[in-house]
Amino acid sequence: MSSRRRRAAERRRQKNEGSPPPVQGEPDFVLVGILQKPHGLRGEMLMRVMTDFPERLKPETKMYLGDEHEVVTIRSVREHNKGLLVAFEEFKGRNELDHIRNVPLFARASELPQLEEGEYYYHQLIGMQVVSDEGLEVGVLAEILETGANDVMVVRSEKYGEVLLPFMDEVFLGVDVEKKIVQVHLMEGLIDETA
Repeated sequence: MSSRRRRAAERRRQKNEGSPPPVQGEPDFVLVGILQKPHGLRGEMLMRVMTDFPERLKPETKMYLGDEHEVVTIRSVREHNKGLLVAFEEFKGRNELDHIRNVPLFARASELPQLEEGEYYYHQLIGMQVVSDEGLEVGVLAEILETGANDVMVVRSEKYGEVLLPFMDEVFLGVDVEKKIVQVHLMEGLIDETA
């Protein structure tokens, strides 16, 4: 996936900095990575990056560990193979890291980078009505799955059941924030209109 597409996907996935506090349905925290395993003896963890903004992971940045959102402060961060090596002030050596294997690392949604007009984080779209460019009400956007090739919008509908729409330019046409509508183009075969 190109850098531009990754950034666009991340922008749609997360939340604007400086925006009002999250409303019901918007998360307080967003996933930025998964801490996988200790690396070396200096208290570093290999992290699988789940954000297109790894540059926000820098020393002295407060992050939130695990489902309890334990506050941790980044001591150091550096690239390593396809991930990052991250060390935290709270953990000095390798022996202190076993309990955070495979633990998610979060950022506060309110602290995410501000986006340009017309760009959205994914969680902002969840719960919106999905309507085709022909006026067909498809359902409610319930989830966005991150797959290897294209992300997939999971739309739930009483009429059509669960509809999977590829999150690509040919299908995703735009968002009307005020009306809470995601507009899509339904290519042939994406839904069973006889339902």
